[in-house]
Order: sequence, then C-alpha cells, then structure tokens
Amino acid sequence: MTKLLPGALLLATLLLTGCGTVKEKTAPCKRPAELTSYADDRRQSCGPMRSVNDPAAAFAAIGFE
Repeated sequence: MTKLLPGALLLATLLLTGCGTVKEKTAPCKRPAELTSYADDRRQSCGPMRSVNDPAAAFAAIGFE
C-alpha cells in the first residue's frame, strides 16, 4: 500500500490541477459572472484622442533628427 501512495498522490495532483497556467485559469472570461457585472458602467467617456506632441519636437527630444 505504501508503495502506491506516492504515485497515487502524483496522479491526484495532476488530475486536480488540470492543464493551463495560473493566468489562464483565472482569466476574467472564465470567471463566473457576478451581479455587479450586469450594472451600468459609471465611468465617463474621455472623448476622442488627439495628438499632444508636435512630431518634430518629439523626434528632437529623443535625438532622432
């Protein structure tokens, strides 16, 4: 009986852990939906994106002319 114990523990561990990394197992798409996921999104829109740097000034700042 004691000879089979390490093998049985290894087999049980493999069956319980399954495949995939920790990141894959805890991905948001695989988590059950909670009640809060059905609530409205209260974040405000940031509006359209716009360029804030002059391209010539940006290249000059990094030393690429």
